[in-house]
Amino acid sequence: MKKKKIITRREFIRRTSLAAVGGAVFLTKPEWAAMKAAGPARAAQEIKKSKVVLVRNKDVLDEQGRPKAEVVLDMLDAAVKELTGKPDAVASWKTFIKPDDIVGIKSNVWTYIPTTPEVENALKKRVMDAGVKEANIGIDDRGVLRHPVFQKATALINARPMRAHHWAGVGTLIKNYIMFIPDPENYHGDSCASLASIWEKPQVKGRTRLNVLVMLTPQFHVLGPHSFNPKYVWSYFGFLVGVDPVAVDATGLRIIQAKRQEFFGEERPLSPPAKHILTADTEYHLGTADPNKIELVKIGYDQDIFI
Repeated sequence: MKKKKIITRREFIRRTSLAAVGGAVFLTKPEWAAMKAAGPARAAQEIKKSKVVLVRNKDVLDEQGRPKAEVVLDMLDAAVKELTGKPDAVASWKTFIKPDDIVGIKSNVWTYIPTTPEVENALKKRVMDAGVKEANIGIDDRGVLRHPVFQKATALINARPMRAHHWAGVGTLIKNYIMFIPDPENYHGDSCASLASIWEKPQVKGRTRLNVLVMLTPQFHVLGPHSFNPKYVWSYFGFLVGVDPVAVDATGLRIIQAKRQEFFGEERPLSPPAKHILTADTEYHLGTADPNKIELVKIGYDQDIFI
């Protein structure tokens, strides 16, 4: 058996910082090389950064590993207040949602690591607190194309867990919209690199108000299609929240890659690489994957943060 290479914590953090966007450095994309080469010049400019909030609370999971509803709500409130700069939770949510909105909460129902009812219900509660009638709120995943609320939605909230993925490298917020098209299997080619094009479809374009990447118990490694193994899942106790889905996904991907390096004791790029996050930036201009253009704010529990 190959002996694992031991690295120091300082070296570990240094390497994972260099592997920004969790494996994008392995893609050899000309656009990414150009981004990195332009780094010093860009640093001298005033660049508007995409804000991403990482909120963690070690008490969010009970003894069985299930989310605690009241803690989930508190964490999401803290993230939204940080995004808006407002001290009041409901006022912060009203920044994103208006009383006359029709709101679809795009969830994810994968059996082993779902979005969870606790997260869905917390989002629904705050949408109602913002003044939206319950009849104008829908929560769905695989049935969004047939769901009457989603068919009329003026606003979307995108919420799903982060996990390693057999076809896309990782399952992300960008990928969560694959159910808004009738032929998702046609987007599996080239490591699902064209997923961001779905965000240009009429049913979703310009409607997403908030993105919540669930990082309570992420999965950092897979061994085949739809595979799940508790060995590759860990309690991270967190959420990544932001308006820019690419920035949120890129940040989550860096955490996944850092966890992989710690677990395997060596650099272990995702296979396939998560190309869709990079192309969402460089080809589809959905948001930014460049860590130099992401403002990351960390709230709460700071042990084993990996970023």
